[in-house]
Amino acid sequence: MNKGELVERMASAAGISKAAADKALTGLLDAVTDALTKGDKVTLVGFGTFSVSNRAARQGRNPQTGATIQIAARKVARFKPGSKLADSVK
Repeated sequence: MNKGELVERMASAAGISKAAADKALTGLLDAVTDALTKGDKVTLVGFGTFSVSNRAARQGRNPQTGATIQIAARKVARFKPGSKLADSVK
């Protein structure tokens, strides 16, 4: 499912226009992005939790040359599914 298909399903489920559903989805994505940028967690009960995690610096290998390279530390976005989502996927 891509963004267009998701907007279409949201619009039909809520009985609103596709434009309004697109604005709502964009607003949600912007809010989650802003919160993660600040280092906050976003918890949607039953669905899951978005958070930011620190990944330590480490050594890797260039697959073409086999040379060892240093991979810098960085922050990554994480998602942990909630119990209702996990149970529905089983």
